[in-house]
Amino acid sequence: MGVEKYPEALEFILHWGEMGTHWGANRSVAQVHALLYLSDQPLDAEAICEALDLARSNVSTALKELQGYGIVRRTHIPGDRRDHFVAETELWDLFMAITAERKRREIDPTISKLGELKERMAANKDLPQHVRDRIGRMHEFISTLTGWYEQVRGLKKSTLIALMKLGAKVARFVPGGKD
Repeated sequence: MGVEKYPEALEFILHWGEMGTHWGANRSVAQVHALLYLSDQPLDAEAICEALDLARSNVSTALKELQGYGIVRRTHIPGDRRDHFVAETELWDLFMAITAERKRREIDPTISKLGELKERMAANKDLPQHVRDRIGRMHEFISTLTGWYEQVRGLKKSTLIALMKLGAKVARFVPGGKD
């Protein structure tokens, strides 16, 4: 894909790279993702390097990370020995893959640490009550949120989309939810 021929595509790639830095991703990783997302055909690493003017090592690292997230996959083209890459283009699947990986990398270790602290706090009688309460509440909150996430993740895509479109109207189905 000759990105330089399409200013809107280039603008999207640059913006996605910038936003990636705010979301905790490396700019190059986000730009590689954006290029693959926009591409209508699989791209090899050299084509990615050329399109984005990135070093081969940056592209290799980016591709490994994106594959780790499950949002880019390796594919082969008959007659071509090089690996090619394609991005997930179904937005809901993209969102769910990123969410699952972020949960695994960020939330799960936090829940584990909070659980460990909760056990240790039970034995430490010198710990101020407000510290004990706040860590306990944080553990309970994140655990509840994670349980909700796991339940929601198990719903069909069509159900999830319908729930999202309901927005705040879903509160009418919850006792006291209209307040």
